[in-house]
Amino acid sequence: MAFPANFKWGTATASYQIEGAASQDGKGPSTWDMMCRKENAIFNNDTGDTTCDHYNRYEEDVEIMKQMSMQAYRFSICWSRVLPQGTGKVNEAGLDFYSRLVDKLLEDGIEPWVTLFHWDYPYHLYTRGGWLNPKSPEWFAEYTEIIVDKLSDRVSNWMTLNEPYCFLWLGHKTGNHAPGDKLGLEQVLLATHNALKSHGMAVKTIREKAKKQPNIGFAPVGKSFYPQTNSQEDIKAAYEMTYSFDSPDLWNSTWINDAVFKGCYPQDGLRVFGKSVPKFTDEDFKIISEPLDFFGFNFYRAPAVRMGDDGPEILSPKAGDPLTHFNWPLSPEGLEWAAKFHHERYKLPLVVTENGMANCDWVLSDGTVRDYQRIDYLKRYITALHRAIEAGADIRGYFVWTTMDNFEWAEGFSKRFGLVHVDYQTQKRTPKLSAWWYKKVAQTNGLHALEDGLD
Repeated sequence: MAFPANFKWGTATASYQIEGAASQDGKGPSTWDMMCRKENAIFNNDTGDTTCDHYNRYEEDVEIMKQMSMQAYRFSICWSRVLPQGTGKVNEAGLDFYSRLVDKLLEDGIEPWVTLFHWDYPYHLYTRGGWLNPKSPEWFAEYTEIIVDKLSDRVSNWMTLNEPYCFLWLGHKTGNHAPGDKLGLEQVLLATHNALKSHGMAVKTIREKAKKQPNIGFAPVGKSFYPQTNSQEDIKAAYEMTYSFDSPDLWNSTWINDAVFKGCYPQDGLRVFGKSVPKFTDEDFKIISEPLDFFGFNFYRAPAVRMGDDGPEILSPKAGDPLTHFNWPLSPEGLEWAAKFHHERYKLPLVVTENGMANCDWVLSDGTVRDYQRIDYLKRYITALHRAIEAGADIRGYFVWTTMDNFEWAEGFSKRFGLVHVDYQTQKRTPKLSAWWYKKVAQTNGLHALEDGLD
């Protein structure tokens, strides 16, 4: 049996990773532009100054998506391309780029799914405190209204924030990602609280200002676990571990998600974070928990667990287990159970907003890129997702990360996630074998992944 009717098959990207044109047509700097100027902060000191040059080549890229029979495309908007100072005067050239992109997508029969923030925070707002500034939710709402006013006559699908864990914890606590800060826990939790309020104010703005009926979600990522067996004991262990809160950091599935979907911080998180939690009010959570239409989630990996004599036990990987080029384990069962658990806990339709793998790809001497490992990866994960649907999870779409190879944040250009190979020196695009395989998946509403091989 194929996937549900109207299931969306698509691919996803992020603005800083593909657009390039770092200062073209009035774009202002972002924290990632700043991060790339720090010596040795990025692999090989790579930058996103040009990356895939999508800003100038978007028509070619959308044509490739059309050839791939993509039904939907998830992309993000660069805040500082639209508002170079983060607030105030609009850069019409930057705003028009996204309008042209939406028009091109619709012309080619591809549904746009817009993410408002995928990590590239305006540098000029960062100098004013960034997410630590109590005005940051107002800044984000102002930006959101500009985008909604421009695009909502043609765009229905919206996401507010992508992976708050990454831009808040990795960006403000460990310093691995932009802006590269290493703040105290109290400051990180304050930034998180303001980012969550920003999310809520954006949802409210979209709901009130959209010209077409909006479909709104966001795209978090968090820890997941899957049961070693289908025994009730192991399933209970996996559920408990997925939503447990046992260390004072944001790598969990409840601090952000419970705030958004349940209107409160989890009690065990309040206990673990203790006095570092910022002051908050009931009104804050009314804003943060503005109703959403779907639960978007990004998924890549998860360990197995079992219920031991003393509680849940995480199983260690075995020698020789498959690993992606990022050294992430192959764990399709994790996607199946993450979908089941999120459906059970948050009771909203689900969309897999990212799933994919880094692979050691290059163009072969015959001009092709035969990435069979990626095809096998996608086949396994899509099949696992189908099992979750058969078990009752309401899943509406699946977006492969990513459309094309691009700037992989702190890893620079050393990791390739794309269905399309990009030669960064010549900007030549070469669809990989996986692009044509995924085309058949979209055309058959998933049957090609469930029934056929790797051709």
